[in-house]
Amino acid sequence: MSEPLKKVVIVPCSGIGKSYGTVSRVAAYKVTEEDSPDKTQLLPLALLVMGDEDSQKILATNQAITIDGCKLACATKMVQENGGDVARSFAVLDVFRRYRDFKPQGIGELNEGGEKLAEALAKEINAVVEELSAPKEGATHA
Repeated sequence: MSEPLKKVVIVPCSGIGKSYGTVSRVAAYKVTEEDSPDKTQLLPLALLVMGDEDSQKILATNQAITIDGCKLACATKMVQENGGDVARSFAVLDVFRRYRDFKPQGIGELNEGGEKLAEALAKEINAVVEELSAPKEGATHA
């Protein structure tokens, strides 16, 4: 009997009112809704802050990728505090340093630079999703 399909949990920043927080959420939506919906699951940070038991169960059985919008690293901290395994954490500011031409502006709606930064971030996240979703060496296919 095979194990149930596990998904990589994506937990973005909820920094409302901040461009970097918006970039984190746009990238998370792109990964979970467009690029890898069969391999990923979005988990809102607010549910972890509230101590939601269903969210804690999801974290207990799946690896997580966190996307932090600022140095406070709330997404990463909350996943860890809720018993989750952070397989990889991304900081929007670190990604911005690699793509300085993509200066994000806007909150409700990102400018072109913000959209491009979110796209670049989503691409990096997708590469990690592929790594985490790949069959483990020595595993047999049924």
